[in-house]
Amino acid sequence: MDKQLATGIFESLASGVRLDIYRLLVKAGPLGLVAGEIGTALAVPPTNLSFHLKALTHTQLVSVAQEGRYQRYRANLPLMQELIAYLTAECCAGRPEQCAEIDSAPFCASIV
Repeated sequence: MDKQLATGIFESLASGVRLDIYRLLVKAGPLGLVAGEIGTALAVPPTNLSFHLKALTHTQLVSVAQEGRYQRYRANLPLMQELIAYLTAECCAGRPEQCAEIDSAPFCASIV
């Protein structure tokens, strides 16, 4: 991952609504959710939701698949793992024994 991509991802998640959408999609897992389900769960009007989903798909944090009349959205967990790896690549200045607590963090285990 390069700095420009990482910056774009962070800019996309800087919106509270987009962060809520992404977290909801992570919770939904591989099944994902259709746009209407997302809007209902977060009480976001369709026009606003469309704007935010477009921004998330533009940064590839969210994928979308057409299912008849509906669009199903899924969180791109491999991209988030890549972002985390990018952020922690220099963890503990090359002394991995100091990073033991990070390796055992519940968050890391939940997205693997």
